Amino acid sequence: MTTDYTGEAPGTRDLGGGLTLTKVSVGPMDNNAYLLTDAGGEQLLIDAANDAPALLKLIGDGGLATVVTTHQHQDHWFALAEVVAATGAASLAHEADAGALPVVTRTLRDGDTVEVGGHRLEVIHVVGHTPGSIVLAYQEPGGGRVHLFTGDSLFPGGVGNTRGVRENFESLIDDVEHKLFDRFPDDTWFYPGHGKDSTLGAERPAVPQWRDRGW
Repeated sequence: MTTDYTGEAPGTRDLGGGLTLTKVSVGPMDNNAYLLTDAGGEQLLIDAANDAPALLKLIGDGGLATVVTTHQHQDHWFALAEVVAATGAASLAHEADAGALPVVTRTLRDGDTVEVGGHRLEVIHVVGHTPGSIVLAYQEPGGGRVHLFTGDSLFPGGVGNTRGVRENFESLIDDVEHKLFDRFPDDTWFYPGHGKDSTLGAERPAVPQWRDRGW
């Protein structure tokens, strides 16, 4: 794995087994988009958030097999229709959020897998920021480090915005705690929908504080 990756955009790192991650920030809300590229050339994009020309330049001539949208908010799919039209990529989203997107060719559920060049990412349904928010989990070959693409459900410093709706916050904090923190180890690296990355170990001590404060 590369040692110069800082978690800031733009950045590139080796995820092992011939899979490379490129992180960019696009649009007026500084949305993160993540391109996974297999050694054989197959590519998967997480969140075609904005600035389709920039994303298409990043994708390059190798084409794009799949776009996965982490949730229904428009700042995470503003460029989706244009990217899909230009590349012919499949467009995937959770079934509970798919209706808000301009194009979806396959819906997802908790426990499904998404593949890029034979590498599998597990779909983890995390409810609260939106009804169909998902996290994608990838583990490096040989039981190596886990990488989580968390959309707007988990950030350094807290869970995603639930707009003061207590029921949504309780659902989100429960899912984040039990489906992510209780399951994965401290060295698990996560990639949010905005801003810098972090690890579960760095954030774990604060989870009870997040729950107590209610946001």
